[in-house]
Amino acid sequence: QVQLVESGGGLVQAGGSLRLSCAASGRTFSTYAMGWFRQAPGKEREFVAAISRSGDTTSDADSVKGRFTISRDNAKNTVYLQMNSLKPEDTAVYYCAARLGSIASPRIGAYDWWGQGTQVTVSS
Repeated sequence: QVQLVESGGGLVQAGGSLRLSCAASGRTFSTYAMGWFRQAPGKEREFVAAISRSGDTTSDADSVKGRFTISRDNAKNTVYLQMNSLKPEDTAVYYCAARLGSIASPRIGAYDWWGQGTQVTVSS
Protein backbone atom coordinates (compact mmCIF):
# COMPACT_ATOMS: atom_id res chain seq x y z
CA GLN A 1 0.00 0.00 0.00
CA VAL A 2 1.18 3.51 -0.82
CA GLN A 3 -0.03 6.72 0.77
CA LEU A 4 0.26 9.95 -1.19
CA VAL A 5 -0.25 13.44 0.22
CA GLU A 6 -0.25 16.50 -2.06
CA SER A 7 0.48 20.04 -0.95
CA GLY A 8 1.31 23.43 -2.42
CA GLY A 9 -1.96 24.31 -4.11
CA GLY A 10 -3.60 27.69 -3.75
CA LEU A 11 -4.82 30.83 -5.47
CA VAL A 12 -2.52 32.59 -7.91
CA GLN A 13 -2.89 35.24 -10.60
CA ALA A 14 -2.47 34.40 -14.25
CA GLY A 15 1.20 34.37 -15.18
CA GLY A 16 2.24 33.31 -11.70
CA SER A 17 3.85 30.14 -10.43
CA LEU A 18 3.17 27.38 -7.95
CA ARG A 19 5.10 24.30 -6.90
CA LEU A 20 3.13 21.23 -5.94
CA SER A 21 4.63 18.49 -3.81
CA CYS A 22 3.52 14.93 -3.25
CA ALA A 23 4.97 13.01 -0.32
CA ALA A 24 4.84 9.22 -0.55
CA SER A 25 5.03 6.56 2.12
CA GLY A 26 4.41 2.86 2.49
CA ARG A 27 6.75 1.36 -0.09
CA THR A 28 10.22 2.01 -1.43
CA PHE A 29 9.68 5.18 -3.43
CA SER A 30 12.18 4.36 -6.13
CA THR A 31 10.23 1.25 -7.17
CA TYR A 32 7.37 3.15 -8.73
CA ALA A 33 6.78 5.73 -11.40
CA MET A 34 4.78 8.85 -10.55
CA GLY A 35 2.28 11.02 -12.34
CA TRP A 36 0.33 14.23 -11.94
CA PHE A 37 -3.25 14.52 -13.15
CA ARG A 38 -5.90 17.20 -12.83
CA GLN A 39 -9.65 17.51 -12.89
CA ALA A 40 -11.54 20.72 -13.53
CA PRO A 41 -15.21 21.15 -12.53
CA GLY A 42 -17.48 19.32 -14.95
CA LYS A 43 -14.56 17.73 -16.80
CA GLU A 44 -12.87 14.37 -16.79
CA ARG A 45 -9.59 13.80 -15.04
CA GLU A 46 -6.67 14.36 -17.42
CA PHE A 47 -2.98 13.65 -17.60
CA VAL A 48 -0.54 16.45 -16.78
CA ALA A 49 2.93 14.93 -16.39
CA ALA A 50 4.72 11.74 -15.39
CA ILE A 51 8.19 10.65 -14.40
CA SER A 52 9.91 7.28 -14.41
CA ARG A 53 11.00 5.67 -11.17
CA SER A 54 14.61 6.68 -11.70
CA GLY A 55 13.69 10.18 -12.80
CA ASP A 56 15.52 9.95 -16.12
CA THR A 57 12.38 9.97 -18.28
CA THR A 58 9.50 12.40 -18.17
CA SER A 59 6.36 12.94 -20.17
CA ASP A 60 3.91 15.82 -20.19
CA ALA A 61 0.69 16.89 -21.83
CA ASP A 62 0.79 19.26 -24.79
CA SER A 63 -1.26 21.79 -22.83
CA VAL A 64 1.51 22.24 -20.25
CA LYS A 65 4.66 21.76 -22.33
CA GLY A 66 7.22 24.44 -21.69
CA ARG A 67 5.34 25.66 -18.58
CA PHE A 68 5.21 22.71 -16.16
CA THR A 69 8.10 20.53 -15.01
CA ILE A 70 7.87 17.28 -13.09
CA SER A 71 10.75 16.10 -10.92
CA ARG A 72 11.37 13.74 -8.06
CA ASP A 73 13.71 13.36 -5.11
CA ASN A 74 13.95 9.69 -4.22
CA ALA A 75 15.89 10.48 -1.06
CA LYS A 76 12.93 12.55 0.18
CA ASN A 77 10.18 10.26 -1.21
CA THR A 78 8.69 13.27 -2.96
CA VAL A 79 7.60 14.21 -6.45
CA TYR A 80 7.17 17.82 -7.53
CA LEU A 81 5.28 19.74 -10.18
CA GLN A 82 6.69 23.17 -10.90
CA MET A 83 4.01 25.21 -12.66
CA ASN A 84 4.98 28.47 -14.35
CA SER A 85 3.08 30.91 -16.56
CA LEU A 86 -0.18 29.69 -15.11
CA LYS A 87 -3.40 30.30 -17.00
CA PRO A 88 -7.03 30.36 -15.80
CA GLU A 89 -7.61 27.11 -17.69
CA ASP A 90 -5.08 25.42 -15.39
CA THR A 91 -7.61 25.76 -12.57
CA ALA A 92 -8.36 22.27 -11.26
CA VAL A 93 -7.82 19.80 -8.47
CA TYR A 94 -4.37 18.29 -8.99
CA TYR A 95 -3.73 14.68 -8.03
CA CYS A 96 -0.53 12.73 -7.78
CA ALA A 97 -0.51 9.01 -8.51
CA ALA A 98 1.89 6.11 -8.24
CA ARG A 99 2.31 2.94 -10.25
CA LEU A 100 4.55 -0.08 -9.80
CA GLY A 101 6.98 -0.16 -12.68
CA SER A 102 9.46 2.12 -14.35
CA ILE A 103 7.51 3.74 -17.19
CA ALA A 104 6.12 7.28 -16.97
CA SER A 105 2.65 6.45 -18.25
CA PRO A 106 0.03 9.05 -19.30
CA ARG A 107 -2.84 6.57 -18.75
CA ILE A 108 -5.05 7.04 -15.71
CA GLY A 109 -5.75 3.32 -15.57
CA ALA A 110 -2.03 2.52 -15.26
CA TYR A 111 -1.82 3.98 -11.75
CA ASP A 112 -2.39 1.99 -8.61
CA TRP A 113 -2.54 4.64 -5.88
CA TRP A 114 -3.86 8.19 -5.74
CA GLY A 115 -3.61 11.15 -3.42
CA GLN A 116 -6.56 13.18 -2.19
CA GLY A 117 -5.79 16.16 -4.44
CA THR A 118 -4.89 19.79 -3.96
CA GLN A 119 -6.83 22.73 -5.41
CA VAL A 120 -5.13 25.13 -7.81
CA THR A 121 -7.05 28.25 -8.78
CA VAL A 122 -5.70 30.72 -11.32
CA SER A 123 -7.43 34.08 -11.50
CA SER A 124 -7.47 36.22 -14.63
